[in-house]
Amino acid sequence: MAAVTAALVTAGAALSIGTLPAEAGSQCGRASWYALGGKTASGERNNPNAMTAAHRHLPFGTRVRVENLNNGKYVVVRINDRGPFAGGRVIDVSRAAAQQLGMVKTGTAKVRLVVDGAAMKNACPA
Repeated sequence: MAAVTAALVTAGAALSIGTLPAEAGSQCGRASWYALGGKTASGERNNPNAMTAAHRHLPFGTRVRVENLNNGKYVVVRINDRGPFAGGRVIDVSRAAAQQLGMVKTGTAKVRLVVDGAAMKNACPA
């Protein structure tokens, strides 16, 4: 079973939890979106119309369910890039994913990430 390094963000403070099995992995924090050109860290050409995202630690190809905690909308994205590099953010999603999440206008949203369809074992703070 693959393990990933993850961090849970609770009440604005990061708590490092080391190695977390992918099927138990969830993470809460803020998401932003981007539509840059060029290549991603995985070597793919960046496609703002694809359901992709950037995460600091998850392996390329990992599928992650991203849920907007403000409106309940969710999308499944594939990790193909590294980031985000802005403080307090846990994931950067493509423009297409941001549209489905209803966060294009706001630019960011409070989200819950669940790795590979895992059960919600870690609740996000209100």
